Amino acid sequence: MGRLLFALLFILVFVAKGQVTRDTLLVGYTPAAPFIVKEGKDLEGLNIWLWKQVAQDLALDYKLVPMNFSDMLDSLGTGGIDLSINPLTITSDRSRNMEFTHSFFASNATAAVAQVSSFRKLMIFLEGFFNVNFLRGLLVLLLIIFIFGFLGWLFERKENPETFRTGPRGIWDGLWWSAVTLTTVGYGDKAPRTKLGKISALVLMFGGLLFISGLTASIASSLTVNQLNTNPEGFNEFKERKVGTVAKSGTRTFLSEHFFKNVKTYAGVVNGLTDLKKGNIEAFLYDEPILKYRIQKDSSLHNLELLPLKFDVQFYAFGLPKTHTALEQLISQRILDIKETKEWEIVLSEFGLVEL
Repeated sequence: MGRLLFALLFILVFVAKGQVTRDTLLVGYTPAAPFIVKEGKDLEGLNIWLWKQVAQDLALDYKLVPMNFSDMLDSLGTGGIDLSINPLTITSDRSRNMEFTHSFFASNATAAVAQVSSFRKLMIFLEGFFNVNFLRGLLVLLLIIFIFGFLGWLFERKENPETFRTGPRGIWDGLWWSAVTLTTVGYGDKAPRTKLGKISALVLMFGGLLFISGLTASIASSLTVNQLNTNPEGFNEFKERKVGTVAKSGTRTFLSEHFFKNVKTYAGVVNGLTDLKKGNIEAFLYDEPILKYRIQKDSSLHNLELLPLKFDVQFYAFGLPKTHTALEQLISQRILDIKETKEWEIVLSEFGLVEL
């Protein structure tokens, strides 16, 4: 049985090498920490470790070729390279132009935004109170208090002079009674005795209850909108904003499919996050582990943060040209074998990666 499996493996390797016209595989990559981390001339990261294990087990000769992300995808479609070891998201569009190995990692996209200072948060909170709608509501409230205060004094001043005094002091008594009644505080220090005074009080109490409820809801809505403007909680809240992502990425495709219109694309993550820091875009949407690693490691991006927002579940794999199906099967099998080992869990932990 063992000899048969060895023979089948030998045949697959032979067929796979027969599909590749070059003796040495051209393996394209672009830095995508923590999967591919470039430190000077050295390369490390989860994908670098995984590929070295696969190449060693299958005795594959290869040459690593640094490339721009977009050029790398184009080269896979034309056969300019034999393999990409980047964490490529498996999508239907890409599957038409290239082959994918078995997925080795599952993640999701998220949003990076600029942090808001405490002073700015306080100002935004205050703006929720002192907006046009609130000021209008406050003006109407004061007008109601004045009208019913005056009516209460007018109806009560003759038959209830000890509570609603004559002259300017009586008008103040009416305003005080109106404000206390409208806000349902009910101190009980002033109360109408006349029929018209009591009817005014009933209208004021029930009408005031509805008005105060509406005013409170308006303030709460204004505060909520301001809070969402600085710290959005949902994916759809970014649709009307200027956001960025990596060109030709899985996230870019996802945003197009979900009708995002104001999207600026970048050649890489660093360019996008730098633009976000400058305030040229409101959010940068991309793969969560890559954004997390970059923000944590780059001190110049300390004022950026990731939102607790998860969307577009993604499965990462290596990419190959359509002509390299046998080679893809060989690599996929080795990836599956490696993922079932304890060493795989250790390596994931070393690079701070946690699968979904």
